[in-house]
Amino acid sequence: VQLVESGGGLVQPGGSLRLSCVVSGTINSINTMAWYRQASGKERELVARITRAGSAVYGQSARGRFLISRDIDKKMVVLQMSSLEPIDAAVYYCNVDLWSGSYRSAYWGQGTQVTVSS
Repeated sequence: VQLVESGGGLVQPGGSLRLSCVVSGTINSINTMAWYRQASGKERELVARITRAGSAVYGQSARGRFLISRDIDKKMVVLQMSSLEPIDAAVYYCNVDLWSGSYRSAYWGQGTQVTVSS
């Protein structure tokens, strides 16, 4: 199983970014898909999570500014971020809970850097 993230980069305060994560490999079904982030010197925190049914939960920092969505057929989760602030700068990680064969595990992507600076 592989998770490949894309879409990070440098953006000015107030700008927007769209992060994508595509899952590949031997996958029977995908349960929850989520985005976490880890800023330098801080613990990893939940940004947003979406269930198989499409129900979303957001971390406090993301509410009202970020939107998580998923495409089951494409095995992809997207995080649309707007009104970005310097405090949002971090490495963003995709996390997917899935069944591969008869095993259920959570997998992490390699991370994508988001920098918010003028």
